[in-house]
Amino acid sequence: MHYLLRKQVVLLIIASIFCASQLHAQKELYRRYHDDLVYYFGLTLGYNTSTLHISKSAQFLQSDSIMVAQPGSSGGIAMGLMATARLSDHFQVRANPQLIIGGSKYIAYTLSKGKPGESLFQNQVLPSTLVSFPFQVKFNSDRIGNFRTYLLAGLKYDYDLSSNSAARNVDDIIKLKANDLGFELGLGFNFYLPFVTVSPEIKISNGLSNLHQLDPALKYSNVLDQILSRMVVFSIHFED
Repeated sequence: MHYLLRKQVVLLIIASIFCASQLHAQKELYRRYHDDLVYYFGLTLGYNTSTLHISKSAQFLQSDSIMVAQPGSSGGIAMGLMATARLSDHFQVRANPQLIIGGSKYIAYTLSKGKPGESLFQNQVLPSTLVSFPFQVKFNSDRIGNFRTYLLAGLKYDYDLSSNSAARNVDDIIKLKANDLGFELGLGFNFYLPFVTVSPEIKISNGLSNLHQLDPALKYSNVLDQILSRMVVFSIHFED
């Protein structure tokens, strides 16, 4: 996950420097008064890599059937709207509600023994379709020609439409709660074009809420304590 984040950051910076040099070579200044707008709107398209951070319970050490529990990552796409309001020359606030589709995380288990005919390697797949409500503060650099960089930090609330927390009459699953709170940190670049501002952005999005709805009767659940969400998001914003 951390290697993927470093790789995406490096690629984003290299691509942005190249695009910025091309725009800086142009003498015409596009969207000259855009930064003076009190507010503006936009659209967001994104791709994310999500995983889970787990901590094991005391039951894990006592279990004689589960040897390993290891989370895995997967990708998903995001679509959303954006509203940005100006606070000062360098600070803005932004709301960016999104629908995040896909990103079916999983936890891989290795068993020492199982039921007759049961594989000793089991993946507990946890489908996820999120409605996300991030609220962020942006710090913008000075504009250089048709290029600008920014940093952002904020909080988010996620609701999982695929949550299985209400599941009944099941034997071996992991139940995850639908609600999640978290924080976000990111880096982005504004490229001013004649009729739109294109803003590639990368951020980390970490949950703070324990998603695990513990069920002591379920063998895949009772060996875990906390489950926290982790996500790396690459987005492209199209700003009015």
